[in-house]
Amino acid sequence: MSSPRRTPEQLRSYGWFGGDGMRAFSHGTRMRQLGADPEDYQGKPVIAIVNTWSELNPCHMHLRERAEHVKRGIWEAGGFPAEFGVASLSETFQKPTPMLYRNLLAMDTEELLRSYPADGAVLMGGCDKTTPALLMGAASAGIPAIYLPAGPMLRGNYRGGVLGSGTDLWKYWDDKRAGLIGECEMADLACGIARSPGHCMTMGTASTMTSAAEALGMTLPGAASIPAVDSAHYRMATATGRRIVEMAWENLTPDQIMTAEAFEDAVATVLALGGSTNAVIHLIAMAGRCGVPLSLDDFDEISRRVPVLANIRPGGTYLMEDFYYAGGLRALLAELAQVPGALHPGRMTVTGRPLAEALAGAEVYNEDVIRNADTALAPEAGLAVLRGNLAPDGAVIKHIAADPALLKHTGPAVVFDNYREMQRQINDPALGITADSVLVLRNAGPLGGPGMPEYGMLPIPDYLLAQGVRDMVRISDARMSGTSYGACVLHVAPESFVGGPLALVRTGDLITLDVAERALRVELSDAELHQRRAAWRPPPPRYERGYGALYSEHVTQADKGCDFGFLARAGRNPEPDPR
Repeated sequence: MSSPRRTPEQLRSYGWFGGDGMRAFSHGTRMRQLGADPEDYQGKPVIAIVNTWSELNPCHMHLRERAEHVKRGIWEAGGFPAEFGVASLSETFQKPTPMLYRNLLAMDTEELLRSYPADGAVLMGGCDKTTPALLMGAASAGIPAIYLPAGPMLRGNYRGGVLGSGTDLWKYWDDKRAGLIGECEMADLACGIARSPGHCMTMGTASTMTSAAEALGMTLPGAASIPAVDSAHYRMATATGRRIVEMAWENLTPDQIMTAEAFEDAVATVLALGGSTNAVIHLIAMAGRCGVPLSLDDFDEISRRVPVLANIRPGGTYLMEDFYYAGGLRALLAELAQVPGALHPGRMTVTGRPLAEALAGAEVYNEDVIRNADTALAPEAGLAVLRGNLAPDGAVIKHIAADPALLKHTGPAVVFDNYREMQRQINDPALGITADSVLVLRNAGPLGGPGMPEYGMLPIPDYLLAQGVRDMVRISDARMSGTSYGACVLHVAPESFVGGPLALVRTGDLITLDVAERALRVELSDAELHQRRAAWRPPPPRYERGYGALYSEHVTQADKGCDFGFLARAGRNPEPDPR
């Protein structure tokens, strides 16, 4: 449980504002400059609102307004709110990939909370990388923190049908490439696929990670599923503001919540949701910040005993709006709790109470959207960890979203050295690509990408699409969007840029994928691989200076979470001396 309730003198902010020294006096004068009298903040928890809003982040376009509701809750509970803008990671616009900057936002968050007079923090985000980044930073800062998810956008509309962002974009884009639809259809699609604030409303990375945050216990119950524009989201924002003030008094810090049991439950939740493969990287990184060992093997082990309960695209039928009105994550967790050993109901959450209390009374209102163990979409979760001579440190595949006929497949490799080369050549008939070919993309990992972009759903050649081919085996050291689908092997580690075995593959080599056996291998002898390795030469670094150089020097491989080694290691920094 949390520590005894703190006194005003025990708050961090007292170090800035308490006593009668010159620095306290100076801080007081500057607070007056900001329009705050001493009675507004002295003896009260100062709460940092860490807001990832920006005018080029459509997922967060409502968070500037929503921060006002958070502030109202903080004032109501007797705290003093202070809003901070931090790096805004937009999956839509940021190049080469916001994954390159996840650790930057984590650093921004940690150092902001450490260096200012914050007694607690409300973390506001939702787009893919913001959730792990904010939680990583807060975990390292070590002060009370609570997460407010941005919420999914409303379902899309297209000519009487329903659209899911990302997932249906890939589908209709392939139809366009195959000549099945034209510009008029695409114009209607563009107007209907993203029609409100909020992150993707499929079970992409955004919804996967906000759900993981709730499963970890870092949000108020039910927060992750609420659509961004639903009035319940306004009320949740205010309730979150109220709760963080009490957490500051209780000194309820992330390390008391994000425990080993919590991470096991978050993994089980992601798998029961049919969630994004990106969660593997992010949860490993988040666990590392909390001193919790979490590995690829943990995902594979839990995957074998957790059923898929959420019928949500891309692996299912429905969207997040349907999921919320069917009962939301609380209802799914209540069903998952019935699976023996799937959850730890006695662990702590930000409510200060056990998880079991958060799930009490949760009901399923649409049993096709949220299934139980007897009606599950699949008896085992749809993510597998692969190993073999192509991925000695592991790779992942979301096999529930792949053509079952490809889950055991041997075919000749067609190798692309980078994404631009692949874009230029993929439709060239001279390459001889057939439905049996295995498309291989290398130099797209953490260092090679750079930043491990979402290139993993490699395009199928136009001429094969026109023949009706809709899936092929594709292998890369990249990631793919959580809204994507197909027989895509991802996160191959170590990556090709540092000399991983993917760097040694040549066009024509036979590659075998066997999901049931958890195997990924190139059909070459050890002697041949050794000979090719001796001839391999490392490419030059992607960056010569700046943040890119810092990233390149310190980022870990995918199986370790792609965090910076100096951020992930154990140890605490001293509190600043504000006097």
